[in-house]
Amino acid sequence: ILLLTSLLIRCILAGWIELGNDEAYYWVFARFPDWSHYDHPGMVGWMIQLFSLNLLFDSEFFLRLSSVIFMTVNTWVIYRIGKELRDEETGVVAALLYTGSVYAFVITGIFILPDTPQNLFGLLAFWLFVRYVKQNSKSALITAGLLTGLCMLSKYTGAFLWIGFLLYLLCFDRKQFKNPYLYLSLLLSACCCLPILIWNLQNDFISFRFQGARVGVIGTPRFDTFLQELGGEFLYNNPVNYVVAVLAVIAAFRQRLPIEKSLQRLILLTAMPMIGTFLFFSMTRPTLPHWSGPAFNLLILLSAVWLTTRPPKIRNRWIKASLGVLALILVLGVVEIKTGLLPLDLLRQYKYAVLHAAGQAEK
Repeated sequence: ILLLTSLLIRCILAGWIELGNDEAYYWVFARFPDWSHYDHPGMVGWMIQLFSLNLLFDSEFFLRLSSVIFMTVNTWVIYRIGKELRDEETGVVAALLYTGSVYAFVITGIFILPDTPQNLFGLLAFWLFVRYVKQNSKSALITAGLLTGLCMLSKYTGAFLWIGFLLYLLCFDRKQFKNPYLYLSLLLSACCCLPILIWNLQNDFISFRFQGARVGVIGTPRFDTFLQELGGEFLYNNPVNYVVAVLAVIAAFRQRLPIEKSLQRLILLTAMPMIGTFLFFSMTRPTLPHWSGPAFNLLILLSAVWLTTRPPKIRNRWIKASLGVLALILVLGVVEIKTGLLPLDLLRQYKYAVLHAAGQAEK
C-alpha cells in the first residue's frame, strides 16, 4: 500500500509540475551525453536518456521517470536494511520515515537530479556493506564495491560510502585489510570512475577544480551560511525526521539502541562524516542542504530502531507527524508553483534580514 500510494502521488506530480532550473540544466546532459560534465558525472543524463528512450518522449513525466521508479525501489531497499538491522517492524518504520523525507520523496523521488541515481546505488551498496559486516560474505563486498562505484559515477559524494566503511574497518576490524576481496572491491569502484578521470584529463581537470573551489576549507568565517545549511538540513529532511534522528543518535552514543554494535557503528561512521564535512564547509562558504541528504537517509535506519523501542502510540504519532509535514509541504509547494499565491517574497526578505542581522552580530 505504501509503495503504490507513494508511486501514484509522485507520478501525478512528476507529470504536472514543470521542470525546475536544475532539472532543465540536467536535460542538457541528456541532449549532449558525454563521459562526464562540468560539475557532475554523466549518470543523471544517462538515466534521462534511458527512461525517455533517448528523449523520444520528452515530457516532464518521462524526463523524471527514473526518479519516480528509483524512489519506489529505495523505499523497499531501506525496508530490507531495517529488517536486516533488527526485524520487520523496524523495516516498515524505516520505509515510512523515508517516505516522509522531503529529500527522498520530492528532491530525489520526483525531481531529476544527480541525487536520483546516487540514492539508488548508495542504498543498495550500503545494504551489502551491512550484509558483509553481519555475514562476512565475499560476494556482498565485491558487489558493494561495484555499486559504490556507480554511486560515485552519479555524484562525487558517493565516495563517503567508502570513507565510512574504511573508517569502520580501521577502528573496529583491522584484520579485514588483509582481505584481498576488499582491494578487489575498491578496484571495481575505481574502474567505474574511469569515465570521470578520462573526461577531466581531456578538459584540464575543470570539474575537480570547480568542485574543489566550492568546498574549500580556507575562507572568512560566515555564520549566515552555516545557519542556512543547518536550517536547510532541518527542512529538507523533514523537521520531524530530523528531531527523531537527533534523538536516535543520542541514544546510539548512550548504547541504548537494541541492534548489534557493529552495525550501529557502521551507520554512524558512514553518515556523520558526511554531515560534519558539509557543516564545516558551510562555516566559510555557501553550501546546499541536499548535499548531505544521503547521510540522513542512513540516520533514518537508526531512527526506525529508536522508534520501535517506544510505545506504539508514541511511535505512531511520530510517523503520522512526519507524513503530515510532508503532505503540508507538498500542498504548499504545488500551490506556489501553480498559482504563486504564497507570500514567498516576504519570507525571502525576512530570511535576508535575519541573515544580515546574524552577520552584523558576528562582526
